[in-house]
Amino acid sequence: MVVAGVFLKANLARIVALTGTRESHTLVGSRFNKLELIKNPSQDDVEVFVQALRAFCAEHSIDKIVVNRRATAGQGAGGAGTFLIEGVLLATSPAPLTFAHNATIAATERRENGLKINRPTTADLGKAYDLAYEGLN
Repeated sequence: MVVAGVFLKANLARIVALTGTRESHTLVGSRFNKLELIKNPSQDDVEVFVQALRAFCAEHSIDKIVVNRRATAGQGAGGAGTFLIEGVLLATSPAPLTFAHNATIAATERRENGLKINRPTTADLGKAYDLAYEGLN
């Protein structure tokens, strides 16, 4: 199974794909790891975003996409950019899409930190890796 973790932050989507199981998984090699949807996008901008996502999913045979659950209230509430990208993903995702909450990721981190040996050092890519890891069996 190939799982893509998509970390939404502002108007960016950072993507990491993993294959295998939680106990034995590898990063799916790709130089592509960032999609951007500009502020105040037009239909053409959204179409370019969707086509890039579909191409990534087709190239890597993505079976599942896991996205971070946006905060809807409070100090860290998600802005308009993450709201737009989340809607585009929900409407056009070529693979089944699920959400993972930050608390779930933190709990998995405490229990299974030793299994995450391939985690990227970049903060946003590390969070995308955590999301993909949540989707593995």
